[in-house]
Amino acid sequence: MDWLQAIVLGLVQGLTEFLPISSSAHLRVVSTLGWGTDAGASFTAVTQLGTELAVLIFYARKIGVLVGAWFKGFASAAVRRTDEYRMAWYVIIGSAPIAVLGVIFKDEIRTSFRNLWITATVMIVFAVVLAVADEIGRQKRTELTMRDSITMGLAQAMALVPGVSRSGGTLTAGLFLGLERKAATDYSFLLALPAVFGAGIFSIPDVMDKTGPGPHASTAQMIVATVIAFIVGYATIAWLLRYVSKHTYSVFVWYRIFLGVGLMVLLATNTIPAT
Repeated sequence: MDWLQAIVLGLVQGLTEFLPISSSAHLRVVSTLGWGTDAGASFTAVTQLGTELAVLIFYARKIGVLVGAWFKGFASAAVRRTDEYRMAWYVIIGSAPIAVLGVIFKDEIRTSFRNLWITATVMIVFAVVLAVADEIGRQKRTELTMRDSITMGLAQAMALVPGVSRSGGTLTAGLFLGLERKAATDYSFLLALPAVFGAGIFSIPDVMDKTGPGPHASTAQMIVATVIAFIVGYATIAWLLRYVSKHTYSVFVWYRIFLGVGLMVLLATNTIPAT
């Protein structure tokens, strides 16, 4: 991997991780269009550590309260009745599906799931699903339930397929459940922390393995790409929270459809390879 590719992919990761447009799909597409080869699932997972660090810092106070309540709840019945204690468990339980399925389908995530025909198809399909959810969702609730956490956790797990979008899946599920956009977005950010940090740390040995196919990033390139993803990701969080409080997701829906159709045209004309 050259330095320009590492920097560009770090920027792409930071810009797209929190938007409902699939960061893994964008890293896959940009890497293929710009350099003719896939940077790989492991590179994606490691650079996501930067964007999740941005979440950790942005929500530091809230996360501290949740973690404190979770530990105190083991000894205090009063704490176990608090919203903070319940939310902590919602994050843990909601993270379980993607963690389990990520281990089960580890090989497929790095091979067959990254076929660009699949990416293009799910970009379009889930754009339509998001549009429907945004249109019919009542958006009246701000408090989550156990059902919400499980449903949104299962939706997050679908993002193991590039093009679905982790944030897009959880936000879509939240809207169908009647949550307000801001509440669904906040939980989506928190829900990603355990799974993404786990996947990133788990993938570090793989991304440093220089024997496999594709471009290989040096340790310095991985660090730089991850730092860039952190800086850009932090700014994206602040922007998205302001945006969703006043706007629908229609701009993301149309963008996903445009990108999906464009990819299909490039694939059908053999301009880019599917694998």
